[in-house]
Amino acid sequence: MDKVMLLLSVLSLGVSCQPINDNQRLFSIAVSRVQHLHLLAQRLFSDFESSLQTEEQRQLNKIFLQDFCNSDYISSPIDKHETQRSSVLQLLSISYRLVESWEFPSRSLVGGSSPRNQISPKLSELRTGILILIRANQDGTETFNDNATVQLAPYGNYYQSLGADESLRRTYELLACFKKDMHKVDTYLTVAKCRLSTEANCTL
Repeated sequence: MDKVMLLLSVLSLGVSCQPINDNQRLFSIAVSRVQHLHLLAQRLFSDFESSLQTEEQRQLNKIFLQDFCNSDYISSPIDKHETQRSSVLQLLSISYRLVESWEFPSRSLVGGSSPRNQISPKLSELRTGILILIRANQDGTETFNDNATVQLAPYGNYYQSLGADESLRRTYELLACFKKDMHKVDTYLTVAKCRLSTEANCTL
């Protein structure tokens, strides 16, 4: 009888662990994808900065520090402590909104090189993956409405033909904000994934 109970316990444990393992696998895929985008964003921004004169870099950096990225209007943790206090669903939802906010601006990043042309499709794949994770991690106490699209104003002069100086500023702003937002999503998804492992240290 004891052997039967032990066998049932093992089988039950195997069944209950399966969704967790699937969740971890999906998280690993999502984290891998956003890390690729984050590294790509860093490389594109670094390459663009390297093409500028020292004074151009200084002026653009000064302007950017006084400006906001559009995604700053998306409510998100203000520091690492608030990030760690956020639930898995909150981190996933914020990540989804951040990725979604780049659906149109990312089109301005396309062209000139193969890595740039990967951005839009990889963002779309990441967005779909995060949505699957959101649906898998809703527990009834928290819900997410994926139809509630955040309406953000386009980046400055996004739809206008620009002079050389304004075009330079817009490109700098887009690349800097893209790098900043991919860093956020990378952090949020990594922390959310870590929460699935009780043995992991999720400190930032």
